[in-house]
Amino acid sequence: MTREIVLDTETTGLDPLNGDRVVEIGCVELVNHIPSGETYHVYLNPQRDMPTAAFNVHGLSEDFLADKPLFADVASDFAAFVGDATLVAHNAPFDIGFLNAELQRAGQPKIPDTQVTDTLAIARKKYPGAQNSLDALCRRFEIDTSARTLHGALLDAELLADVYLELVGGRQPGLTLAVESRTTVAVTKSVARPPRPHAPSTEELAAHDAFIREQVSDAMWLADPES
Repeated sequence: MTREIVLDTETTGLDPLNGDRVVEIGCVELVNHIPSGETYHVYLNPQRDMPTAAFNVHGLSEDFLADKPLFADVASDFAAFVGDATLVAHNAPFDIGFLNAELQRAGQPKIPDTQVTDTLAIARKKYPGAQNSLDALCRRFEIDTSARTLHGALLDAELLADVYLELVGGRQPGLTLAVESRTTVAVTKSVARPPRPHAPSTEELAAHDAFIREQVSDAMWLADPES
């Protein structure tokens, strides 16, 4: 069984080493490249102000986050949900950098690079020179983003899960090959027809009797050959 966690974060800014913090985490679990239905989602109190530039991206205000848990309060639950699964993120160094800064503050082990898959790196290799933002890839793969008015960690993780599965071979890996190699057998359905009438008419019986009497003498099946 292959278990992967597609994740996204929202933050107060761009630099975890300069005091910026994680304010939202969204995760979607994939098992053998199929969404399992299991998710992890939490809003976090960053214990600092919310810059206008960040608020304009995700719409999470200081007032909204004031009563939310601290990262330290959920660190163990987050680590337990992730376990040893591969983490899939778009521009992974950004998200993982923030998460590792938070994990370090909470006294939890960091996420190693070997446990991370970066979908931006995959997209750049597959489509060099093209736009490879999450929005651009959703347009490329015709993934519906109509519910996305602002960035949100869980919604973006759900969209990224669809994008990731397209990048690695389609949302149902191997389906195309299976369809191409499958032999199609045409089945003809029989239609019942009414039986044809086979009983001879009186004229046909008389003609047959005359023929037998003329051509076959002493026919054994005639009760009275001379009659």
